[in-house]
Amino acid sequence: MSADKESPDFLYVDITRKIIGSAFAVYKEFGYGFLEKVYENALLIELADRNLKAESQKPVAVAYKGTVVGNYLADIVVEDKVLVELKAEKVYNPKHEAQLIHYLKATNIKVGLLINFGESTCKPKRIIY
Repeated sequence: MSADKESPDFLYVDITRKIIGSAFAVYKEFGYGFLEKVYENALLIELADRNLKAESQKPVAVAYKGTVVGNYLADIVVEDKVLVELKAEKVYNPKHEAQLIHYLKATNIKVGLLINFGESTCKPKRIIY
């Protein structure tokens, strides 16, 4: 049995490792200071190089009792299994974790990665919902 099926904590661990590796490759090349969209576009190239299907700015409808009450665009959805929320802030801000949890809840996707391309490091945070 693969690690992806053993427990919720390890759900899609192989995919998230590739995503995190891709983010570090982008950060190694660019460092800090670009707009979020630049990191997003570069990350899409890295993900494709690692044979991962990634959709950028994927529309997500938020429903309440079967009625759509809002829409948002997910930064990146990988393999229809992992939602990636990108930030390009000087320092990591944990308030964005709540945002990612809400997005996971709205999409019924179980695994999310919050990745901040910060001033001193690329900081990924894996969240299971």
